[in-house]
Amino acid sequence: MAKAPVLTPQADDFPRWYQDLINKAELADNGPVRGTMVIRPYGYGLWERMQQEMDARIKKAGAQNAYFPMFIPQSYLTKEAEHVEGFAPELAVVTHGGGKELDEPVVVRPTSETIINEYFSKWVQSHRDLPLLINQWANVVRWELRPRVFLRTTEFLWQEGHTAHATYEDARAYASMIHTAVYGDFMTNVLGIDVVLGRKTAKERFAGAINTLTLEAMMGDGKALQMGTSHELGQNFAKAFNTTYQLQGAEREYVWQTSWGVSTRMVGGLIMSHGDDNGLRVPPRLAAVQAVVLAIKGDDAVLAKVREIGAQLEAAGIRVVVDDKTDTPFGRRAVDWELKGVPLRIEVGPRDLENGTAMLARRIPGGKEPVSIDGLAALLPGILEEDQELLLRQSRERRISRTVEVKNLDEAVEAAATGWGRISWAELGPAGEAKLAEQGVSVRCIVAADGSVPLTDDQEGNIAIVARAY
Repeated sequence: MAKAPVLTPQADDFPRWYQDLINKAELADNGPVRGTMVIRPYGYGLWERMQQEMDARIKKAGAQNAYFPMFIPQSYLTKEAEHVEGFAPELAVVTHGGGKELDEPVVVRPTSETIINEYFSKWVQSHRDLPLLINQWANVVRWELRPRVFLRTTEFLWQEGHTAHATYEDARAYASMIHTAVYGDFMTNVLGIDVVLGRKTAKERFAGAINTLTLEAMMGDGKALQMGTSHELGQNFAKAFNTTYQLQGAEREYVWQTSWGVSTRMVGGLIMSHGDDNGLRVPPRLAAVQAVVLAIKGDDAVLAKVREIGAQLEAAGIRVVVDDKTDTPFGRRAVDWELKGVPLRIEVGPRDLENGTAMLARRIPGGKEPVSIDGLAALLPGILEEDQELLLRQSRERRISRTVEVKNLDEAVEAAATGWGRISWAELGPAGEAKLAEQGVSVRCIVAADGSVPLTDDQEGNIAIVARAY
C-alpha cells in the first residue's frame, strides 16, 4: 500500500497544500478570534530575517524608525474623505473602555496616515524640517471577511513608511526609490522572488493617494500576489491636517507626501512562490538556518563530530543548527527539516566518520551526495549562492512561461485561469477592467511597453497585467 504524502500535493489542491505546509512546518496557527493568527517561532524567525534585511535598506534610504499609537481618534479618519471611505468596511472601532462609554470612539489603526499627519503638522514648520522621513514597525487591524493565514488576516505585522517633502518631484522620486531600490531589491535579491514593478489603476489605488506603485509576484498556482506598495499621497493629507512649511518669506506651502509598506503577507508569498510537495524552500540569503548538521546515530564519536562541524560552519559565517536529538528517529527529523525548507542538511553517521565524509542534502534543487567533511566550510557558501540564484531563476521562468499576450476580455479571462495575461491598457481601459472584475479577474498593474514603470496611466503603449489574485 502506497505511503500517504506528508502534504496534500499542489496539483490536487493548492490551497489545502498551503494550509498543510503552514501547519506541518510549524509556521503559524489560527488565533482564537476569527481571522487572527499565532506566528510560531520558526515562522516568526522568517519574519525577523525579513525585518532585518528591510530595516537596513529603509535606514539606508534615510528614514528613521519611530512609533505611533495604535488607537486613533475616529475624527482623524474623517478628515480625509476618500481615505475613510476606502477603509470604512475594514475598521475595528472601540466604543467602551475602563467600564464606560468613550466620549469619542477610537479606531484600531488600519494604517497610520491620519495619526502621523497630526504630528507631522506639529513637527514641520520650515523648509529646513524637510524632508521628514519616518518608518514604523507595528501591527495593524483590518476586519478581514475572507481570512487566510499570512495572506489576509484581521491583525498582521508590517512596516509603514511616511514622508513629507517640499516638492512634488522630491516626493515622487522618493516613492519610486522605495519601490525599486528598497522593495524591488529585497524581494528579488533576498526573497528570490521575481516581481513585476508597475503602477496601480485608479480603481486599485490606495485610498487617498494620487498614485500607487506595486510589486506583483506570480505564485506557484499562477495567481498573483501583491507583495508591497509605495504611494504618492500628493497634498491630500497635508491639506486635511494643515501640514505646511514656511518658504523663504512669510508664505506657507503644503507638503507633498508618500507612504509605503510591506507586511507578513511576504511570508505567504515566500511559501507559495518557492514551496513544493515536500515543503517549504527558504532562500539561503533569507534563511535563519542555512544549514543543519544531523547526527544519524547517538554514539559519542558522531555526536562530537556534528558539534565540531557546526562550530566550523558557524565560524565560516554560515547560520547553522546542530541536530543531535537522536532520541527522535533520524527519518522523522530529516523530514521535519525538509518541511521547514532549510537549504542544506549535513548528515553524519558512523560509516561517514570512517570515510571522512558527510552526506550533503540540498533542499532547493534536491538530491544528495557525499562530500569531504574537511572541505565543508569552504564548499557550502558557493552552494548556498547557487541555490539562491536557482530559486530566482525558477520564479522568473514560471512567470514568463505562464504569461501570455491577449487581445480581448475573453482571452484575458482564459489566460487568468492558469497564469497572467498582458493586454493593451488603451484597449482595456476602466470599462474593461470593471467587466473583468465581474469574473474575478483584476488588473494587477500597468507597465510600460518596455516593462518599466510608466509615468502616467495613459502613457502611450501601456500594458495591463491581468490575473486572479490572492
